[in-house]
Amino acid sequence: MNLINLFYKNEYFIRIVPYYFTGYDEKGGIMNMQENDTICLLKECDAGSKMAVSAIDEIMEKVHCPDFKDLLNETKDHHAALGNDIHAALLECHSGEKDPNPFAKGMAWMKTNMQMGIDESDETAADLMTSGCDMGIKSLYKYMNQYKDASEDAKKLCQRLIAIEEELRKCLHTYL
Repeated sequence: MNLINLFYKNEYFIRIVPYYFTGYDEKGGIMNMQENDTICLLKECDAGSKMAVSAIDEIMEKVHCPDFKDLLNETKDHHAALGNDIHAALLECHSGEKDPNPFAKGMAWMKTNMQMGIDESDETAADLMTSGCDMGIKSLYKYMNQYKDASEDAKKLCQRLIAIEEELRKCLHTYL
């Protein structure tokens, strides 16, 4: 966070305005700390919800229990709906979306396929999903702490995503 002075030239005088400068937005305008933190938090939530939907899609075809499949479908719908809300919030901030890190996505795919190749059971699928929930929850709390100046609306969206992950983790205990 750098304190800089922006000079605005008026007809007869120059006014010095202190401003917390954190970077430029996509249109070249200057962002303040709250705008920057809001966009960063929303982008991380966007990537997280996409990662969750991708993980659920990956594991869904390997699940045998109809109730477990229903749980995953319901959770996927919650993630997708919240992802739409997050995307709308990013558009309001004049920012684009963020995709999950390709390396993280590839590692998750490899871990899923290796473990399911060894033991294609609902218990293994539940274990993998529980690990994914734990990583997601941990990351989201980390980003909430990192982007403290984010807007209350962005924090509420992040809390909703955390709540979805925590509820899924709790429901998965039945299948472990």
